[in-house]
Amino acid sequence: MSLTLGEKLQQAREARGATIAEVAEQTRISPLYIESIENNDYRPLPGGIFNKGFVKSFAKYVGVDEQEALQDYLSLMANQEIPVADEPKTYKPEVLTDERANSSNLMTIVFAVIILGLMTWGILTLVNYLQNKQNQSVANTNTNSANNAANENSTANTNVNVSQPLPSMDEISAEFKVTEEVAATVIADGKKTYPIWTATTPTIIKAKDSLNVSYSKSKAAVAQMILNGKPITLPSQGVPGTAVVKFEINKTNIAEILQSGQISIGTMPNSNTNVNTAR
Repeated sequence: MSLTLGEKLQQAREARGATIAEVAEQTRISPLYIESIENNDYRPLPGGIFNKGFVKSFAKYVGVDEQEALQDYLSLMANQEIPVADEPKTYKPEVLTDERANSSNLMTIVFAVIILGLMTWGILTLVNYLQNKQNQSVANTNTNSANNAANENSTANTNVNVSQPLPSMDEISAEFKVTEEVAATVIADGKKTYPIWTATTPTIIKAKDSLNVSYSKSKAAVAQMILNGKPITLPSQGVPGTAVVKFEINKTNIAEILQSGQISIGTMPNSNTNVNTAR
């Protein structure tokens, strides 16, 4: 009994000691196709000229005559009543149309338009909200600034228009502070004293009706006075023609001194006034 094409090729391969994988690697034919050719089962193969090419390559590699192998292949196909075509089998799928597909596409477009519209509306709403909020914030800031300015102006006008009340003038209370020692002459309600003002402790002198103070003009820059609780600027120069600073505070000029916050150079009391002297 003669051998089939598949048996011939299988025996030739085994005689060469080659495996199906080796044949497949060398011929670039799928191992499935090699095994199918050896089993004379060409159904997995693509058919047509591809089958002829596979048979010839397989036969050439294992040392079988290519034309003989090809004739055996054609005889096998004829015996099996399988037509041998020059073109491989092709499959043309049918394209089915369905009106439902068109309806589905239409619904998809409608939903897409609705979603796009909602997104656009949301974005515009957000932009308008942010703009209104920003404008409101700017308006509030401007209003607050205007109110603050008005309050400041009102406060300033109030401070300017409303005069500060003067301290009590029921008595004369003078507190002297110096940065270095000062020898002074003081006449309080006709009583004369010669106090030494020191930098360590302020000196407080009180009088009911009048207070006369004198000291060297070289000490004019070191002396400060607080009259009835209000700081008063003392003379910075001595009495013209003398080397002393002299001033008098009495019931007549105390209001003016407190109002102006400064004191001018005055004169000593009249020499005819009775004075009690205490050293």
